[in-house]
Amino acid sequence: MKTKIFIVICLTFLITGCKIFKNDKLPIEMIAFNYLTNEEQNKIPVSPKDSVVKEITVSEELGQKLGKKLIGKTIYTITFNHTEDDSSGKLVVYIAKDKKTVIGKGYEKKK
Repeated sequence: MKTKIFIVICLTFLITGCKIFKNDKLPIEMIAFNYLTNEEQNKIPVSPKDSVVKEITVSEELGQKLGKKLIGKTIYTITFNHTEDDSSGKLVVYIAKDKKTVIGKGYEKKK
């Protein structure tokens, strides 16, 4: 009986322990997508992968919106295609260099 319990405990540990070594890292586009409201997610007609990821340096203007401490820092922008409407540009999510921390979101200027 003790052997069966030991085997069950070992199997449980192996099954759950293997998840630690598995790379469950979400793509940066999905991190950005998960930060959006349902209404914003519904604006994306195809897939969160239909986006443009760019590495940028935060300008003075953007720093005023996201926080002055970010001016001059490198961050990522994830711009979702086909999300613009008559009054705003494309939906953009700003993510820190660690590719996990969402800094904010907004709309790019219409051109």
